[in-house]
Amino acid sequence: MALRSMNQIGTLFPAAKCNDHSLRAKVPASTAAVRTVRAVGILRSRVQNREREEVVISSFDRFRRSLAVSCRASMAAEEAEKGGERRGVAVFVMMPLDCVTMENKVKKRKAMEVSFQAMKGAGVEGVMVDVWWGLVEKERPGEYNFGGYEEFFAMAAKYGLKVQAVMSFHQCGGNVGDSCTIPLPRWVVEEMEKDPELAYTDQWGRRNFEYLSLGCDDLPVLKGRTPVQCYADFMRAFKQNFNHLLGNTIVEIQVGMGPAGELRYPSYPEQNGTWRFPGIGAFQCFDEYMLSSLNAAANAAGKPEWGSTGPTDAGHYNNWPEDTRFFKKEGGGWNSSYGEFFLSWYSQILLDHGDTILSHASSIFKPSSAKISVKIAGIHWHYGTRSHAPELTAGYYNTRYHDGYVPIAQMLARHGAIFNFTCIEMHNHEQPQNALCAPENLVRQVSLATQKAQVPLAGENALPRYDERAHDQIVRASLLEGDREMCAFTYLRMNPQLFEEDNWRRFVGFVQKMKGGKNSHRHSHRSWEDKKKEQQEVEKVMPNLQSESNLVQRV
Repeated sequence: MALRSMNQIGTLFPAAKCNDHSLRAKVPASTAAVRTVRAVGILRSRVQNREREEVVISSFDRFRRSLAVSCRASMAAEEAEKGGERRGVAVFVMMPLDCVTMENKVKKRKAMEVSFQAMKGAGVEGVMVDVWWGLVEKERPGEYNFGGYEEFFAMAAKYGLKVQAVMSFHQCGGNVGDSCTIPLPRWVVEEMEKDPELAYTDQWGRRNFEYLSLGCDDLPVLKGRTPVQCYADFMRAFKQNFNHLLGNTIVEIQVGMGPAGELRYPSYPEQNGTWRFPGIGAFQCFDEYMLSSLNAAANAAGKPEWGSTGPTDAGHYNNWPEDTRFFKKEGGGWNSSYGEFFLSWYSQILLDHGDTILSHASSIFKPSSAKISVKIAGIHWHYGTRSHAPELTAGYYNTRYHDGYVPIAQMLARHGAIFNFTCIEMHNHEQPQNALCAPENLVRQVSLATQKAQVPLAGENALPRYDERAHDQIVRASLLEGDREMCAFTYLRMNPQLFEEDNWRRFVGFVQKMKGGKNSHRHSHRSWEDKKKEQQEVEKVMPNLQSESNLVQRV
């Protein structure tokens, strides 16, 4: 979905401000190892037309009562939590990808503030924001400019919203839902241009520059540092800048590990029309560093002939499993001795990649109470086939005979990390049946894997949805086996459509259902008459919201 500029986001539903928390004083973070470039100056406090701004601010004040309804519901849930009842599933909202601009400023600050007020009033726990490597360490290695994020976190704290901060070591642009382009740091791109083997490569020599190939994780290919060292230094700089917020405002660090921030290979790139749903994708192991690892593994297995290349009979990005020799159900290479060797190697080095980065993340962030999470892609198409080809090309060794998610969950459990999974909103029957899509079955498998590994499970919706059918599916999926519940859910995404009248009303109800959890009936202290009255209050203020939106957009 293409996102329009932020002057539209969050302006359609101004809300009552439930809490106004002040940002705690910053702790200076100066170290010889990390050179931090502070953003020059602060947001301009002067606007060209002061009279017009005063009109808008006055208008904000008049309409702050418009979400008093949802604010009261949120406060009731908080009181229930204080009383020792089950808290349910906290809902976070994913921010626009470019909410912090390439100039390191919060985009459309006034609209953002109104949106934060609305979300807090609706009972939203917090927001998720990408902290882009290509924005913060843009110009030179070791120089970090977190200026825009300092401003963003201060705004979140002001309105009592928690933050899930994503360490985004990938390029923005080329994936589902990408609405802008944020490249890797300039100096990283220069090194990749000098040595294209640093990029993931398919069997036809097509390079993918979204994320550095994990084959070079431990090689000093970036101005004398390894990619893993760069990721660790970035996280360390983030902690030094925001240590005073970790655990109170910044409650979760999601560690990016691949394209779209997910632990996977870039096997289904949408850029330039390379891949289209529901194609099987392609293996990404043909750069010289990956092939060197494959060759070493083949020699260790006593099969040197298996180490010269990856599968060349696995079809093209947009093939279906039965179009290929490798993935076909009868006699396919995936179910042979060679297939077992290759798929074990391909998935294991992805796990090793995640394990290594998580080791650094744990040592850096664990002294704080902030949680650590990793996102896993919900690849549900062709799930009903024997080979599960799209999962295999992405690096998840999941077939009818081999569980690919238990090893991932066990790796995360070793570091106390959260397993964050997508496609929670999807129904099987909504997907193309000829592609044997089964998102509900996949979510159940992942839930069981996290239960077995005793690791917390969190969720996201893969695509924007505003309908009650999707909301109810998320609520059902969040209520896990026994007395388990998801530890959090992140809603994709804050945009103009979310704040449209009907969508917003449904969203507020969805948030309250999620917060209620399995014991939601215990949180329902209001009578039917009270709920009806509150609904009428919301409907009464709705006609004024569009005029409010127009005022904000003119600032």
